[in-house]
Amino acid sequence: MQDINTEGPDEQDDELYEHYSFTAGKGQEPLRVDKFLMNFIEKATRNKIQQAAKNGNIQVNGVVVKQNYKVKADDVVRVLFEHPPYEFLLTPEDIPLDIVYEDDTLLVVNKPAGMVVHPGHGNYSGTLINALIYHFENLPENSSGRPGLVHRIDKDTSGLLVVAKTEAAMTHLAKQFFDKTSEREYIAIVWGNVEAESGTIEGHIGRHPKNRMQNTVYEDGDQGKEAVTHYAVLERLGYVTKISCRLETGRTHQIRVHMKYIGHTLFNDERYGGDAILKGTTFTKYKQFVDNCFKILPRQALHAKTLGFEHPKTGEWMRFDSELPEDMVACIEKWRSYAKHAME
Repeated sequence: MQDINTEGPDEQDDELYEHYSFTAGKGQEPLRVDKFLMNFIEKATRNKIQQAAKNGNIQVNGVVVKQNYKVKADDVVRVLFEHPPYEFLLTPEDIPLDIVYEDDTLLVVNKPAGMVVHPGHGNYSGTLINALIYHFENLPENSSGRPGLVHRIDKDTSGLLVVAKTEAAMTHLAKQFFDKTSEREYIAIVWGNVEAESGTIEGHIGRHPKNRMQNTVYEDGDQGKEAVTHYAVLERLGYVTKISCRLETGRTHQIRVHMKYIGHTLFNDERYGGDAILKGTTFTKYKQFVDNCFKILPRQALHAKTLGFEHPKTGEWMRFDSELPEDMVACIEKWRSYAKHAME
């Protein structure tokens, strides 16, 4: 298992900026460094990695290596360039924001599905941060150098985010998330009939050992980070269930990973296999019905509906609620109608 760090601010080393840092796991068999990096850098090509090696941009344990160097257990592999990572070259963009609340300390934004929260590999523009730095000046940076961001939600998840406008607000709000005193409720549609009316999922979450695009649950707790999700059934819709999820922790893809772990993958969650028919019949008409639902809701069925926290300045408890977006409402109505007729 490799530890991957692309979150931190750029680190300068002899006028070079660190773009990636990977630590080879204890079970790492000797593997050429270009092949090793291909496994972990999204959208990288072998040619680009080999060119970086020729230019002296790849280091192992602080020493520049060639492309045929064999990576071994515990090796620290770094990729450095003369320019900062693109995600730190932020460009203000005049993108409209759905601002639910704003004062001189913070703002609450309702993010649409499809909008990336911060620039990253393959998404250098059109993000929430590009919009924020256009509309607001001098936003404080978080520990990863990202202006205003206290927390984040996935690109294809819609819903509420709080943004800090001052250093004090950033610190105060971040501590609430760390201390698990904030309130975060999500609404999801998941595959299958969730039998228990409510429950709690506990399981450390970490990067999947074989699929670098996914996270997974580690039952033994030796890997990953603690993650706790509380869920409750809101409506049973035949082969899918509408549920509420309350986060106690905030790990990457937490709800998506936890619900798959208990056998109820999010509806149309492509990354975790929810874009296939996981429950239901083999009838052609049913397949067509599900395909139509996928077209109505072309993303994972997840919405950050409720957000609560203590105001950093006034100490007042603030709670914000948002309506389900139209695509989720339409999908739920379609399943509701299907379930009703299927039972008749």
